[in-house]
Amino acid sequence: MRFAVEEGWRRDDPTNDVKAVRVRSNGFYTWTEDDIEAFRLRWSIGTKQRLAMELALNTGQRRSDLVRMGKQHVRDGRIHITQQKTKTKLAIPIHPDLQAVLDAIPPEHLTFLTTGYGQPFTPAGFGGWFKAACNSAELPKACSAHGLRKAACRRLAEAGCSANVIASISGHRTLKEVARYTTAADQERLADTAIRALSGPEREQELANPETRLAKLAHKHLK
Repeated sequence: MRFAVEEGWRRDDPTNDVKAVRVRSNGFYTWTEDDIEAFRLRWSIGTKQRLAMELALNTGQRRSDLVRMGKQHVRDGRIHITQQKTKTKLAIPIHPDLQAVLDAIPPEHLTFLTTGYGQPFTPAGFGGWFKAACNSAELPKACSAHGLRKAACRRLAEAGCSANVIASISGHRTLKEVARYTTAADQERLADTAIRALSGPEREQELANPETRLAKLAHKHLK
């Protein structure tokens, strides 16, 4: 209706006071490591499908930026890109997995990813094409290109990267946005890290001997 008003088709917007229905959702499906491996098994190095997956997974970018990337963006072992949505400038080191697929694709075109006619994809066209590649690999129906952006953030979180470090790759403007994308981080692995921090020999001795712990705290405060 706002569009209709802007185009002069209507004088008013009858939906102005209508509140949007809130739907509880975790958003796009985040790819698992099994999903990634299944895709790699189906699409070998040298295929455009594999290049698309590795490009999305190892840069963490939106499809609107993936379809613009080309050899002109590669300098000093990094992909330099200004995000279309936020205008954020990024210089992302090229991961060895991505370098392997880039080396296997002849630099014939301005963009890495092209249609069957050798033209750059539109974001929507790329999304549909990539969805077909996911279906061919028999991945869960919810798998999409955007889910690889979330998987990239998940992997960084599982590697122990802080929200600020993750944002340096994803280009998110706020830490709240980063948190949304890392909710699929491996809870079991992070929990193991937490318990290991509590179960070291010295820590176990402190927990077993409260007086020792209190003495250390007192000594610290006396300093």
